[in-house]
Amino acid sequence: MIDKIRNVAIIAHVDHGKTTLVDGLLKQSHTFRDNQAEMSQTLIMDSMDQEHERGITITAKQTSVFYKDYKINIIDTPGHADFSGEVERTLNMADGVILVVDAQEGPMPQTKFVLQKALAMHLKPVVIINKIDKPAARIDEVESEIADLFLELASDESQLNYPVYYAVARDGKAGKTTDLDDDLHVIFDAIINDIPAPKIDADASKGAQLLVAALAADNYLGKYAIGKIFRGSLKKGENVKVLQGETSSNAKIDRIFVYRGLGKEEVESASAGDIVAISGIAQANIGDTVATGENPEALPTIELEPPTLSIYIGPNTSPLKGQEGEFTTSRQIAERLERELETNIALKIVPDGLGYKVSGRGELHLSVLIETMRREGYELETGRPEVVYKEIDGQKCEPVEELTIEVEPEFVGAVSQELGVRKSELKSQELTSSGSTRFVYEITTAALIGLRNNLLTATKGTAIMSSLPSGYRPAEGKYKPERNGALIAHEAGTSTAYALDAAQARGVLFIPPGVPVYQGMIVGLSNKKDDLDINICKEKQLTNMRTHSSDGAIQLTPYTQYSLEQCIDFLLDDELLEVTPKSLRLRKRELDPVKRKRAARA
Repeated sequence: MIDKIRNVAIIAHVDHGKTTLVDGLLKQSHTFRDNQAEMSQTLIMDSMDQEHERGITITAKQTSVFYKDYKINIIDTPGHADFSGEVERTLNMADGVILVVDAQEGPMPQTKFVLQKALAMHLKPVVIINKIDKPAARIDEVESEIADLFLELASDESQLNYPVYYAVARDGKAGKTTDLDDDLHVIFDAIINDIPAPKIDADASKGAQLLVAALAADNYLGKYAIGKIFRGSLKKGENVKVLQGETSSNAKIDRIFVYRGLGKEEVESASAGDIVAISGIAQANIGDTVATGENPEALPTIELEPPTLSIYIGPNTSPLKGQEGEFTTSRQIAERLERELETNIALKIVPDGLGYKVSGRGELHLSVLIETMRREGYELETGRPEVVYKEIDGQKCEPVEELTIEVEPEFVGAVSQELGVRKSELKSQELTSSGSTRFVYEITTAALIGLRNNLLTATKGTAIMSSLPSGYRPAEGKYKPERNGALIAHEAGTSTAYALDAAQARGVLFIPPGVPVYQGMIVGLSNKKDDLDINICKEKQLTNMRTHSSDGAIQLTPYTQYSLEQCIDFLLDDELLEVTPKSLRLRKRELDPVKRKRAARA
């Protein structure tokens, strides 16, 4: 019964409570047994290790709940701009969206981006103002800001009529007013009453149509194609055509699954309006159409924003290669990147020398991929991220982003100084109700690389920043990354406490004693602008002469250990990062100091 199905995507800025709201909907619809709900208390939909560690949603996921006589298919989407490709591909499956907005922060950059996409696809919006229990909540102001945002983005007058509800998703409470009920039944009723039934093509005689919006796989049935059926019905064992642009191929549906809670339930057939996963169609990719009938027709493909940053990923070429990773060759890395391309459609991959130039939406998008490969046992090396330029009317243009930063008043000077160095343009500055200052800058993507770590250091970890692509402008190349020189190992061996004790006066060290090093490996950050080759493998000469001063215990300053993102931000054009399952090692591209100096002079 198509009238009893609702397909809804939950969209919002990062950390406004989307996944927590899905938790409440899953638990209160009695999708779990009581003991299961106890076991999975929070962020049930975030299944990846990195999602738990970073506290963000990385991939969009589907689930379904039953409320009264209705089946509600829910799509949980990421809130970070770097993963906006996930939002773009999954909105095709929805007929309406729940826009979640934080009662203190109000509409943020990603709120604007996802709402713009939803309204352009004519999806019916329902607004939920979440976290109204915050001490600094400013509900009336936020409602006004949301109204302004709809006025700016709406493409027709009907989109300005949207219902507003209030919630504390963490406690599982919601209401039509700020006086909340003890459960989320108001949200369930809103989905049923305010979100329309699926829009489908009623002429089933032309055959079925399913647009593939996601892929999944398991070891038992292989690859699943996931999407919404737009016309007709699909049956188990039915022969279908997979339409990929101008080409088509034959396939046979092995099994059909519908979503039930966090799992899947096998069915004999599924009809228009439902979101299903079908196995047996190994050649299907995201954006393809699975169709039946005498003259199968393709649905419009999924349009995506172009990538803005690229990074080199290739096989490890350091002297320590092959010692810590399971997959080390160029061919193995290529196969893994091709697999990633099937599900992560916002990526683009181009061969580049020994390795590949991988383009994505931002630093986080690319670093999540590298960290995932590292955890799977891959050993590789990466270079500094580079901007993806675009030619517009014969002119080379670079991507520009709208950057929003929120800081405490005492750090305003530090933020202004850092952004001034990066040649960014201040668009607006305002004082928020919580007493912090909010800046909006226009900044090139090139100048944005490495900004997050610098700002977190300058503001003692309190800065909140987010950026959003805002078009292209003629490339000026004003900003050039600067930092102090590197401390570089002069010879291969094992680092010693005696040598490190002498070296620590020259700068900040990145390694402890007893670590294998090689010539050309970066072991620290110098106090001066120029690179410095040092010997950190030197041992103390043992003689039978003893003095009180020379025999004192060596006291080393604790070394600085960078995360993957910090290592990538540290890199200059003549440097590489060696990534293995156990280690992150910074190095120069040219290991030999004589050749390196000769190249610098040339």
